[in-house]
Amino acid sequence: MREGYEGTGPGAITPDGCAVELYSRLTVGDEPTIISAAVPAGAHILELGSGVGRMTHPLLERGFTVTAVDESAEMLERVRGARTICGPIEGLDLGETFDVVMLASFLVHSGDVEVRRGLLEACARHVAEGGCVLIQREAADSHTNVPRERVDPTGFTIRIVSAEPVGDGVDSVHVEYLFPDAIWTQTFLSRPLTKQQFEEALGEAGLRVDRYLTEDEVWVRVVKG
Repeated sequence: MREGYEGTGPGAITPDGCAVELYSRLTVGDEPTIISAAVPAGAHILELGSGVGRMTHPLLERGFTVTAVDESAEMLERVRGARTICGPIEGLDLGETFDVVMLASFLVHSGDVEVRRGLLEACARHVAEGGCVLIQREAADSHTNVPRERVDPTGFTIRIVSAEPVGDGVDSVHVEYLFPDAIWTQTFLSRPLTKQQFEEALGEAGLRVDRYLTEDEVWVRVVKG
């Protein structure tokens, strides 16, 4: 397990504390609609950190072509209908470019600045001229509005238990996923970023904000330049 990351519960747990069976159960929200509205119909999407395909599969159903990248082979085994590539994202260099590169799951908030830099450089390296990068950020109060919980319409509860500072601007976040038949937990490191810090990090990678796609500014359309 990666230092600062932990996961508990049934089934395989990835090095960053994600439970494969848990992520297979999680439902997709309005993300596919947000993505579809921001990119050309039928675009080829490079999805960085696809996991089990929670967003991959709805995007395929909407007519997009998806190349799904994840460092967990166990996660990628659950992906159907997409080209899959197993390996770390931050060093990825496929030698090709895509209409859309997607960095979701709040990966841009990596506790390790070098990892974050590598993620954004991978985005810049793989986006085609005239294409875009879609990034999912944490909400402004993600680390302060704790504890909090949300009950999914399908009947399980996601509880953000705590976000405790561990130094150098990084928090250790602890989450519980409560299902009628199982409980999973995940602990991970996350670095809160102000809007200015986020945009400065983009600039270092040769990227800039085109527009914020949602009122809470969680989803962002980014371009080169």
